[in-house]
Amino acid sequence: MDVLDRIKTLVDEQPIVLFMKGTPTFPMCGFSSRAVDALNSVGARFHAVNVLEDPSVRASLPHFGNWPTFPQLYIQGELIGGCDIVEDLKASGQLERMVVDLQQAAAVQGDPA
Repeated sequence: MDVLDRIKTLVDEQPIVLFMKGTPTFPMCGFSSRAVDALNSVGARFHAVNVLEDPSVRASLPHFGNWPTFPQLYIQGELIGGCDIVEDLKASGQLERMVVDLQQAAAVQGDPA
């Protein structure tokens, strides 16, 4: 499976995916740290991918979503955006609504989102 297929499979299978530099417990850049903080503040359960550990993902992801920088947040397979967009969504209350809606839908289906 090529790297673009791996990325597509991941964003299709995981309800919330954050491609970031570092890990949620040890972010390696301020933007990734701020995105993690925003997600954590709204109670999001998310899958994190450390792009520093996989150079092929780091090189290919900007082409996959047509977004040049990291972090990149995907919800339900859709690119939401980077750090600034995630923070704007949090400030407006939309990020929390997205997460709550996703988790409620998963609970109805019996999946732990």
